[in-house]
Amino acid sequence: MQITDGRVASFDYTLTDESGEVIDTSEGRGPLSYLHGGGQIVPGLEQELAGKAAGDHFEVDVAPERGYGPHHAELVQTMPRSAFRGIDTIEPGMHFQASGAQGTSNVVVTKVDDDKVTIDGNHPLAGKTLHFDVAVTDVREASEDERNSGQVA
Repeated sequence: MQITDGRVASFDYTLTDESGEVIDTSEGRGPLSYLHGGGQIVPGLEQELAGKAAGDHFEVDVAPERGYGPHHAELVQTMPRSAFRGIDTIEPGMHFQASGAQGTSNVVVTKVDDDKVTIDGNHPLAGKTLHFDVAVTDVREASEDERNSGQVA
């Protein structure tokens, strides 16, 4: 059975960066299952999985435009440390939710000076080419509940 819209596909994967460092893997957790066509994984990987079947193994590079998008410089901001009221320790790598005119977004602290904090609202993988090593483990028809909810049970 081939992967097509409305089917549940399961696959093992390893995601690496440009230098070959592992960013994420299903190893030790079991295959990732998703409803194909539901936008639950990055578009470039979903596109490459279309038409594949259990037992297929492939490698694919997903460009930023088909992954987590380009890096947007305007989402990097330097703020006064006083904007982080009630937080005594601020360190690079810390995650916060920021509220603004566009609503709430997740940001990560990238730099801390004595009186300033630099935050980045980009996804950590924005602007990066994603290198996937994928092995399809199963393809099946989605249940009615899965199709209705858009989620794999």
